[in-house]
Amino acid sequence: MKELLKEIRNCTVCTESLPFGPNPVVRASAKSQILIIGQAPGKKVHESSIPWNDQSGDNLRRWLGVGEETFYDASQIALVPMGFCYPGTGKSGDLPPRPECAPLWHERLLKLMPLLELTILVGNYAQAYYLKGNIRKTLTETVKNYESYLPAYWPLPHPSPRNNIWQAKNPWFAKEVLPNLKSRVEGILKL
Repeated sequence: MKELLKEIRNCTVCTESLPFGPNPVVRASAKSQILIIGQAPGKKVHESSIPWNDQSGDNLRRWLGVGEETFYDASQIALVPMGFCYPGTGKSGDLPPRPECAPLWHERLLKLMPLLELTILVGNYAQAYYLKGNIRKTLTETVKNYESYLPAYWPLPHPSPRNNIWQAKNPWFAKEVLPNLKSRVEGILKL
């Protein structure tokens, strides 16, 4: 695992497409029990090299019911985005994750994490890649039907503050999904 993570952190495959240059942000361990697959680092994460080091991360930790110490302990939780580097900004926010990343690195990482009990798929990119033909027509439908993807996967919307409107329109998420997610995480990590 150490060798693979070193190889990932030295990756330059997308250099010409990255406005701020490569800075792969990933955390994983052969002991990881939960895998969180997000989109790609934002600018703040790119600058700090700490995954989910922003408001989205604060929200995600609340959703999971874990503190920073547990969240950043790779022997418990692996943090692997679809694209490991900040892709830059587009017209309506950050650009999509670079498409080269997941096919190049994910399978190799997953093979080295034999203790995984749950993979949390945050947002459309991760869900489309991992759920393939089983994804619903909308993210809302996919998240609402999360039980159909268990025990392997748990789809979530992105925890960005931009999605507060989505959460307000879908109160079932906070009432039904999050308590069950917290319980599952607690059970796996024995919190």
